[in-house]
Amino acid sequence: MKMNSLFLASLLAASTAVAQEKPAEKPPDKPHDMAHMQHSSEHGGFMQGGMHHAMARGVKLEQKMDAAAHTITLREGPVNLPAHTGHMKMPQPADLIWTIPMEGWLLAYTPRLVDSNASEVLGRVLHHVAFWNENRSDFLCPNKEEHIFGAGSEMTNWAQIPGYGYRVQKGDQIRVETMVHNPWDTSYGKVYLEVQIPYVDANAPSAGKMINNVYPAWMDVESCGNSGYDLKPGKNVTTGTVPVKYDGILLGVGGHMHDYAKEIVLENATRKETVATLDATVDEHGQLLSMPVVTFFDKGGYKFAAGDTLKITATYENPTGKLLRDGAMGIVVGYFAPADDAQMASLRHKAAAPHEMAGMTHDH
Repeated sequence: MKMNSLFLASLLAASTAVAQEKPAEKPPDKPHDMAHMQHSSEHGGFMQGGMHHAMARGVKLEQKMDAAAHTITLREGPVNLPAHTGHMKMPQPADLIWTIPMEGWLLAYTPRLVDSNASEVLGRVLHHVAFWNENRSDFLCPNKEEHIFGAGSEMTNWAQIPGYGYRVQKGDQIRVETMVHNPWDTSYGKVYLEVQIPYVDANAPSAGKMINNVYPAWMDVESCGNSGYDLKPGKNVTTGTVPVKYDGILLGVGGHMHDYAKEIVLENATRKETVATLDATVDEHGQLLSMPVVTFFDKGGYKFAAGDTLKITATYENPTGKLLRDGAMGIVVGYFAPADDAQMASLRHKAAAPHEMAGMTHDH
């Protein structure tokens, strides 16, 4: 399979690298507060079952569909972000549901933050956003929903991969899980998250050109459990494994880690091969700046075989002398192209019952 270099930009959407123009000062440490309402605890999210927050009120998810441009724009908000407020004390949006309005393929995702005047807000106040398809199970961890898009404070785009797309059916339920924070000096009022998503309609004449389905690959040091974990003082090395159940190829990978990260390594334990080593770049305070992308275009992708076991190892160095609750994640993300796409059909299922606090409005 031949791949375009645009793929280089597409794999860091789940990373928490620091936003452009991030201030030089180190944000103040904030104590964790677990005495508030539950946030995203039941559906295989980043912090499944572990985090509780006050809920932000009045946050809605709106959709605008431009049929001529074949683009959907999602807009979530507003949220108010007072200065010097960590993610554990910030009121967080409830999980919201986006109902897929068409039959076809989603091609890319471009996130940005704006205020009520449509002026862009620096991405540093986004802790993360994640889109989960409630109608599909993850192919590596079927106990979790399929994670189709994510972004951290760096607001990295998932660029289009020519000839590939993520297949959706009309009516699919996409759960949008968002977490914000603002450990900086400037307060922000009425901030909105916008995500622009180009698509191909399956009923369009050009739809025949979209012939290859790709599936998001989520490989976590916490295996198929909750993604967040504590960092003890000093060096932390955490390892997990996930089984491969389908033949196919991994097209490339990027990484998702937090501050004080050193590296994350993906190995094929069955073959005793290192698939990729992703070295974190941090600033003088240990704050994460970036994670690299590794692609396998030159050899036609890295081949997975059913029965392989993948090993993920994340290394951190915590210099604070304190235990950092939920201070770490170690996730390798990428795209997987199965050898037999028909086998993936078994991952589709009905969505769970409607979320009590989920909301959605439409503007066509």
